[in-house]
Amino acid sequence: MTHPVPPEGPGQLARREARLAWGLLSPTIIAVALVVILPLLAVFWISFKPVELADLRPPTPVAREDVRGTLEAPGDQAKLRYRVRNSSAQQGIRDVVLTDIWPQGLKVIGDLDARCALDEQLICTFGDWEAGTRERIEIEVEAESAYFDGPDPKDSKPIMTGEATNILTNFEFTLENLIEIFDGDEFWSVLGVTMFYTVFGTIGALLFGLFAALLLNASFKGQGILRGLYLFPYVAPVIAVAFAWILLLDPHSGSINALLIQMGVTEQSINFFGERPLALIMVTVFEIWRYFPLSFLFILARMQSIDTDMYEAADMDGASPFQQFAYLSVPQLLGILSVLFLLRFIWTFNKFDDIFLLTGGNAGTRTLTVNVYEQAFALGNIGAGAAVALVIFCCLLAFSIFFFRFMSQEEGL
Repeated sequence: MTHPVPPEGPGQLARREARLAWGLLSPTIIAVALVVILPLLAVFWISFKPVELADLRPPTPVAREDVRGTLEAPGDQAKLRYRVRNSSAQQGIRDVVLTDIWPQGLKVIGDLDARCALDEQLICTFGDWEAGTRERIEIEVEAESAYFDGPDPKDSKPIMTGEATNILTNFEFTLENLIEIFDGDEFWSVLGVTMFYTVFGTIGALLFGLFAALLLNASFKGQGILRGLYLFPYVAPVIAVAFAWILLLDPHSGSINALLIQMGVTEQSINFFGERPLALIMVTVFEIWRYFPLSFLFILARMQSIDTDMYEAADMDGASPFQQFAYLSVPQLLGILSVLFLLRFIWTFNKFDDIFLLTGGNAGTRTLTVNVYEQAFALGNIGAGAAVALVIFCCLLAFSIFFFRFMSQEEGL
C-alpha cells in the first residue's frame, strides 16, 4: 500500500525556488566574477607587492651551448662550453641542475668539472644561485668514429631546472608603493588636475548636451541632419579627432593660430597644448566637445517623453519660456541628469586616451590614469601603477557611495 506524499510546506517550496534561482544565476555570477572581480582582486594584490616590469616573468636558469673548435674527423679535439645564468637580477634560484644528452662517440679528455657527472647524460648540479649569477662549464672532448655515425648533437638542447619564488604569487607584501605615491606634493597636484578635468568636463558635457537637446526638441526642416552632425564628435574615432585638434591648434602651422594672428587677437602663436594652464583647459574643452552628444541623446529622449499638456497650460497662464524650463522641464529631467552625471563622472575620471593623445600628460595635464601608465610602463614599476589604480578605485567608490547616499535621495532616484 502506497502512502500519499505530503504536500510541501511554504518553507520547503521557498528553499527549492531559491536553489533553482541560484542555479540559473550561477553562469552569470561566474562570468561577472571572471570579468570584473578577478581583475579587481589582482590589482589589489599587486598594489601591495614590490613588482617591477622585469618581475612579471619568474626567474629561470638559462643555458647556452656551443663548441669551440671543429669536429670533422676522428681524433679532432674541441672544447664544449656551457654558459649558464640566472635570468633575474633581483631573485635567487634554488637547486639549479643542468641536464644534457651526451653525444655517442664523444670522449672527455682532461678533468671534468667537479659539479658534473657523466654517464649517458651530462648532469651538472650548481646548488643555489644568487640573483644575477653567471657560470661557465668547459669540457675538452675528442671525437671518435661513432660520433659521426650518430645523430647531430645540436638536435639535443640542454635542460635547466630550478626552483624560484614568484614575486607575484608569494605572500610578501609591502606598503612602499602607497608610501611612494603619497610622499611629496606630486600626487596631490595630479589629483587636483584629475578633479578639475573630471568635474568641469562632466558638468560641461551635461550643460552642452542640455543646450543641444533644447535646440533640437522642436520640429523643423533639417532636424535629422543636424542631429547626425551633433553625434559626429562621439562616433568619430578618438585618434582621428585628437589628431585633427592637434593640427588645427598647432603653434607653427595650425589654422587657428593663423586666423587669430590675422584678426589681431594675438601677436604670436599660442601653444594650446604646451603651456600651463592652457593645456589643461584645452583637454577639458576637448572632453566636453567629444562627449556632450551622449548627454544630448539621453536628455532629448527624456524631453520628448514629457507630456506637452502642462506646457500648453503654462503658456496660457502667461509663463515665460524660461519659467517653463525652470519649473516644468528641470524637475522632469533631474533623474536622467543625475544618472548622466554619475556615469560621465566615472568615465571621465577613468579617461586616459584623450589626454595621452593630445598632450601625453605634459604641461600640467597629468591625471591619475596617465600616472598609472607612467608608473607601470614608463618607469617599469608595476606595483606603484597598481597602487595608483587602487587609489582611483577608492576615489570612485567614495564618490558612488556619496552619490547614492545623498544626491540620489534628494532627487528621488
